[in-house]
Amino acid sequence: MSSEFSSSQFPVVSIVGPTASGKSDLAVEIARELDGECINADSMQFYRGMDIGTAKISAEEMKGVPHHFLDILDVREEASVAVFQQRCRELMADIQGRGKLPILVGGSGLYVRAALDHLEFPETDPAVRKALEQELEQKGRGVLHARLQEVDPESAAQVKDDRRLIRALEVWEVTGRTFTSFMPQRQYVQPAVQIGLNGDRAELHQRIHRRVEMMAQQGLLHEVEKLEAQGLREGKTASRAIGYREFLRVLESQRSQEDIYTVEDAIEDTAVATRQFARRQITWFNADPRVNWLDWNDSQKTSKALEIIRSQTYARKNETP
Repeated sequence: MSSEFSSSQFPVVSIVGPTASGKSDLAVEIARELDGECINADSMQFYRGMDIGTAKISAEEMKGVPHHFLDILDVREEASVAVFQQRCRELMADIQGRGKLPILVGGSGLYVRAALDHLEFPETDPAVRKALEQELEQKGRGVLHARLQEVDPESAAQVKDDRRLIRALEVWEVTGRTFTSFMPQRQYVQPAVQIGLNGDRAELHQRIHRRVEMMAQQGLLHEVEKLEAQGLREGKTASRAIGYREFLRVLESQRSQEDIYTVEDAIEDTAVATRQFARRQITWFNADPRVNWLDWNDSQKTSKALEIIRSQTYARKNETP
C-alpha cells in the first residue's frame, strides 16, 4: 500500500505505554494500514538472544512489516541513549525519504523522548569522572556537594546519590554548563503523534503474571543460561534486565545449593519487578500531555488510533503559518 501522506506531511508515530499493554500488535496494525515501518524503542530488545524474557516480537507477529533496532547489540555491550538518538533520527529520515511512515514502539521512556524531543546529552570525560570519584573517596561527599551547590544549586538540591553528584560535577567541568540546563523540553524535533495504551490496573497485573509464567514455560531459564556463557553477567545494561537477573539467580542456586531459589521464586519476583516497572512507565508517559490514550481492550482502538494520526497530521498541514 502506498502511503496516504505526502512527503511534506510525514509525521513520526510513537506507540507508548506500560509493558504487556499490546504496543507491538497495535504498531503492526497501524504500519499495515499506513505503509509504515516499526522502530524498536525498548532498550532490552536491542540485545541479540534476549528474546523470551523481553517478549520480543517474532517474525510471524511482524506480519511482513519491517522492524528496526532489534538484535543490534551483544549482551556485553552497553546501551547508549545518545547513540540511539542519533541513529534513530537518521533512520526516521531514511524511512520518510522512502515514502514510508516511521512508527516508534516501546516502553523505554527516555529513549522515546530522545527520539522525539529536543534533548541534548552532555559530553562525558572518563578522566574527569575518575578524578571526581577519587576525590569523593578521599574527601567525602560533603566537599563535592558543596562545590556543586556553588555552581549548580538546582542540581545540588536534587541529587540523591553519589553517582548523580559526580555526573553533575563532570558536566559542569566538561561543558561549563549546569546539568539542569540539559533537561529536556516537551518540544518535538519534527511533527509527531503519540498513541498510548493503558487499561485496568488489576488486569495489567494479571497480564504481566501470565506473561512471566509463559516466558518460563517457553524456556527463559535455558535462554539465560546460554546468554550467561556469552557474557550476560558482565553486561552493564543487559544484566540488569528484569527477568534475566532473577533467572541468573536460579542458575546460581542450582549450582551452589546454598541459596535455595527456585524457578517459581523467579517467576514471582519477576512479576513483582515488572509490575513496579509498569507503574513507573505509566507515571512517565502520563506526565506527557501530548499522549493520546486508548484502552487496550477497546475493539476499535486501531481505527481510533488511525483517526488520531490522520486528524493531527492534517490539522497540522492546514495550520496557518
